[in-house]
Amino acid sequence: MGQQEQVATSLAGTFSEEISASLAPVDAELERRYPGDPGTRQPVHTVYVPGEVFQADTIRSWGDQALASLDEHAPDAETFAKVLGLSDELAAPVYDRVRAKLEREPIEDLRVDFEDGYKGKDEDADAARAARLIVDAYKNGTAAPYMGIRMKCMEAPVRDRGIRTLDVFLTGLMEAGGLPEGLVLTLPKVTYPEQVTAMVRLVEQFEKTRGLTPGRIGFEIQIETSQSILGADGTATVAKMIDAAEGRATGLHYGTFDYSACLGVSAAYQASDHPAADHAKAIMQVAAAGTGVRVSDGSTNVLPIGSTEQVHEAWRLHYGLTRRALARAYYQGWDMHPRHIPTRYAAVFAFYREGFEAAAKRLAAYANHVDGAVMDEPATAKALAGYLLRGLDCGALDSGEVTRLTGLTLARLQTYAGPRRADLTASAK
Repeated sequence: MGQQEQVATSLAGTFSEEISASLAPVDAELERRYPGDPGTRQPVHTVYVPGEVFQADTIRSWGDQALASLDEHAPDAETFAKVLGLSDELAAPVYDRVRAKLEREPIEDLRVDFEDGYKGKDEDADAARAARLIVDAYKNGTAAPYMGIRMKCMEAPVRDRGIRTLDVFLTGLMEAGGLPEGLVLTLPKVTYPEQVTAMVRLVEQFEKTRGLTPGRIGFEIQIETSQSILGADGTATVAKMIDAAEGRATGLHYGTFDYSACLGVSAAYQASDHPAADHAKAIMQVAAAGTGVRVSDGSTNVLPIGSTEQVHEAWRLHYGLTRRALARAYYQGWDMHPRHIPTRYAAVFAFYREGFEAAAKRLAAYANHVDGAVMDEPATAKALAGYLLRGLDCGALDSGEVTRLTGLTLARLQTYAGPRRADLTASAK
């Protein structure tokens, strides 16, 4: 090889080192505050079940009820596609995958509710029972990938009750076998960052008492008040809440109806596509970006019950809201009724299957340095890989078809999504 050409520079050789030294605190702050997405599976929904009615067969029961609703109101792919406006190409693949999902894994994330939905008379007993049932479910293979409870909030009237319920539940998990990997806790109606700090101290003390690894217990923050979006000083409170969580926050969940009511939105117009909802979720999304905290949309309270015509109308509404949320990068939402689940999965599967081939080909072109009609950059390649991996996680896509169209192994696909992405679930088989 020839001698490398010498080029002229004007700055001293040590100048770059001086700049790096001056920015070292900023580098550390970026790493602490913005570690990036954890790269693990994000459930497509969260199902809430009141604590007093949660049973060992709840997950299977929801799946069976969802299947029965299809049998009654959309017994074939053509009918279901017509209701939702699916193309002929998507009709059978989506319908077949929805039915298979309802049989195999009807719920991806379940929260036993001890807040607004709870109407029981013995909260201690119900929380202890929930702990036993959840541990049993993980042991016998009937659990959802993620399970946990929503406790009462940190406001004064219910604070002691919420703390006690969480203690009873976590203690029950430990006594029955330990904290499951899929454990998720939800702290509702958070208004001030100090309430998040209190939650941190609470789980921190539990970890110390039970000899757990520091940081083992994380939690979601539920956004249900206007003050959680914009504080009295004009700053975005939700960003302060993420910081107050000291790395324990796993998600921000939008509470459609409490938040809407807080702003004075009339009951008939309280919905996840209201402009007030869009504003709140956009602030949540920006505050959470890069932090590793995921954002979840809320729910619809229009239930698919009654006549076939009424069910179809409610299904169309739920499907449309879910597709709207996915396009806005809200990859998770709430489902409040078993008959919502068919359209949740239909919307998710259609979303990933519609864009699958184009995304796969773009990523393949990027990986092979092939010029095309779209000039993609590393950040876009990361988004394309993330899209495909989310489709694999939920069962919308199969690993074989993704590998065939991208030319990439799953391991290499994961490297494009980010080095922290650890696993794919059984849904990707």
